[in-house]
Amino acid sequence: MVLPTEISDSSQFFIGCAVWAYQDWVGEFYPVGSRPTDFLKIYSQRLTAVEGNTTFYSIPNLATINRWVEQTPPGFKFCLKLPKAITHTGLLAPNIPQALSFLAQMQPLGERLGPMFAQLPPQYAPVNLMDLQMFLEAWPHNQAALALEVRHLSWFQEPYSSQLNKLLEQFSVGRVLLDSRPIYLDPATEILINLDRKKPNLPVPFCLTAPFTLIRFISHPDAAINQIFWQEWSLKISQWLSRGIQIYFFVHCPLEERSPANVRHFQHELAAQKVPVPPLPWDQIKPEPIQLSLWE
Repeated sequence: MVLPTEISDSSQFFIGCAVWAYQDWVGEFYPVGSRPTDFLKIYSQRLTAVEGNTTFYSIPNLATINRWVEQTPPGFKFCLKLPKAITHTGLLAPNIPQALSFLAQMQPLGERLGPMFAQLPPQYAPVNLMDLQMFLEAWPHNQAALALEVRHLSWFQEPYSSQLNKLLEQFSVGRVLLDSRPIYLDPATEILINLDRKKPNLPVPFCLTAPFTLIRFISHPDAAINQIFWQEWSLKISQWLSRGIQIYFFVHCPLEERSPANVRHFQHELAAQKVPVPPLPWDQIKPEPIQLSLWE
C-alpha cells in the first residue's frame, strides 16, 4: 500500500483517538494480521495525534519512549495525560516534584510531544483554587504546553468559571473541552455503556484560554446521532483556525471499536463544511493492487 510520509509541522489541526493499543481494531482500522507491536506505527500512518491515556496508569521508560519516536512520523503528536498519582491523590501542589519529573521523562519525545493535560477528579473543587495556582506557576510552560480538565460542577458556574478561565489565561494553559452530550442525548445509550467508564455529564464551556485547545468528544456509537454536534464543532473549529488557534480533537466512544470510524466521519464532516484542515492520512492510503494468479 502507498503510505503518507509525514505530518506537516505547520499543521494547526490534529485529530485522533484516546489510545492506539486496541486489539478489536484489527480487521478495519488495522489491517488483518496486524501485530500489537505494530499498532502505533499503523495508527500514526492513519491519524495525526493520540491522547495517550496510557500515561495516566503507567509511566513509560526511556526505551519505550524511544520506540514511540521510531514508530511515528515527524509531525505526529502525543498529548499525554498526567499520571493519576499526580492528579488524583488530593492537592496538586505536594505533587509538583512528581509532575516535573514526569515532564522531564517525556522530553525525549521532542517535537512529537504535544500539550499535556491534567484531568482533575470530580472532588477537586474551586476551594482548591490557590492550590491549582501554585501548580500552574510551577509548571515549566516553555518545555511543554499544559491543558486542564475539571469535573466538579462548580467550575462551570459563576463566579468560579470566570476565575478558572482567568487563571488559565494567565499561564496560557488550555481548558480541556469535554463534550459528552452525544451519549446523553439518547437514553438507550445507557445500555451500551459500561458504568465504570461513563463520562461525566457536564456543560461544554466553548472558551479559549491559550493559543491552543484540546477537545475530548465522547461520540455516540451511532454516527447519525453525532451529526448535530459535529456541525457545531465544525463551525467552532473553522472560527478558531481563522484566529490561528492550534486544535487537538480526540474522539472517544463507549464502544471503543467504533472510535476510529467516528474520527473519520468527523474529518469528512469538516471537509463537507469546507473547514481548512489538512487531509487525513488514513484517507490517503491506497490499497495494494490485487495480483491474480494465472491459475485462478
